[in-house]
Amino acid sequence: MFNDQNPVFEFRGPWGVPVQFGASFIFIVLFYCAGAQTPRDLGYDLVFVGMLVGSIFLHELGHAWGCLIQGVRVRRIMMHGAGGFCERSVSASRYAQELIVAMGPIVTIALWAISTLAYEGLYAAGMGYNNITWALESVAWINLYLFIFNMLPLQPLDGGKLFELVLHRLMPADWAIKITGITGLIMIAAWLPLMIFGYSFFGMVLLFVPAIGISLSMARHPIRRRAAR
Repeated sequence: MFNDQNPVFEFRGPWGVPVQFGASFIFIVLFYCAGAQTPRDLGYDLVFVGMLVGSIFLHELGHAWGCLIQGVRVRRIMMHGAGGFCERSVSASRYAQELIVAMGPIVTIALWAISTLAYEGLYAAGMGYNNITWALESVAWINLYLFIFNMLPLQPLDGGKLFELVLHRLMPADWAIKITGITGLIMIAAWLPLMIFGYSFFGMVLLFVPAIGISLSMARHPIRRRAAR
């Protein structure tokens, strides 16, 4: 529903990669700004949305960088109400995908670490809670949430993709696909409680709807018998 494909706005990002925004992006703005009671509250909410979108954008740039250094062309980065994705123009080998997929979470956890060190350093230096420390602390919490959320073993999240890629290294492809699908279905069953917990603990949520069809198709993947030698 919120993983729309058609852009309403586009600009040219780093390395000449097109960056597009889908119409569902407006739901993120409305969700976080609807409760503002004063212009000051609205200002803080808009800054928070900007930090959230910026964090997602840098995450997707990580994927794009992983593509480009391996000679894999990037078609676009798409931002939408459920987060975003980096779309390749050509297919990539399984080994190339390992770096491509991993670079997004690596960027996110690096943003969490840097912003955490920055605001804790400012606190230690005697700076009180002000707009700067609030912004740094918010960036840290945003990226910690995005990292945990994105690393769930569920397609098409990075955690689901990395889970499948690791299984491909450990077992035959048929089993790797099937186990990934079954794990995804288990995660889908727990999705609503996980989102409620995430919102209660972090105060954040993305309008992401799990791709049931992908996990179901993978769970139904047949196991081919190998010919006896």
